[in-house]
Amino acid sequence: MSRKDYKIGLIHATMNSVQPILEAFQVHAPQVTLVNFMDESLIFELNETGIVTKSMARRLLNLAEKAAMSGVDGILLTCSSFTPVVADISHLFDVPLLSADLSMLEKAVEIGHRIGVIATVEAAGPTTTTLLKEISSKKQKDIMIKTVMIPEAFYALQNGDRTKHDELIHQKVRELSIDCDTILFAQFSMARALETLDIKTSTILTSPEISVKSIVAEITKREIVI
Repeated sequence: MSRKDYKIGLIHATMNSVQPILEAFQVHAPQVTLVNFMDESLIFELNETGIVTKSMARRLLNLAEKAAMSGVDGILLTCSSFTPVVADISHLFDVPLLSADLSMLEKAVEIGHRIGVIATVEAAGPTTTTLLKEISSKKQKDIMIKTVMIPEAFYALQNGDRTKHDELIHQKVRELSIDCDTILFAQFSMARALETLDIKTSTILTSPEISVKSIVAEITKREIVI
């Protein structure tokens, strides 16, 4: 199979993640065929509970199984709030199953020392912070992490107010840039705010581009091994 023949399953928990990842694939891997699987009730429930429950994990597993049964070469979960679930279920599949943000977090630890995290889903903030600490511990690198959550930005985007969504994120970027050399946007849906950011600031990492390159690279690597 050549690289252009890859078929990748995308698992979404919110419509807000769909356009950013589709655009990233169009730019960085336009030859890939994409198959989308959605359960938007997951993000609404997560906003209510604040934690990923066993029921949510089972529903994500079910979506991943549907993707695998459709004959995809790899699966990408586009909602960073559910990243911890990937570590629990990825071994159940013969194709690579990657989370939305892990590659971005590894890059952040590699290049950053004072890392700012901005999340618009409250559960995503602590999840991202914990993963950064785990990665930095494995790499034996001391980092400082400052995390801010702005759920009102997520609700603004849900209600179609992109301008308010972006402005709230821009405000936090300005604040974090005072102390941080690297800033992370914790969710795919936030990447759009980078397009309207008109200030020079710290290095800002978003996950769509990095995720596209990572899932394609992982599929290719497994093919070479096989």
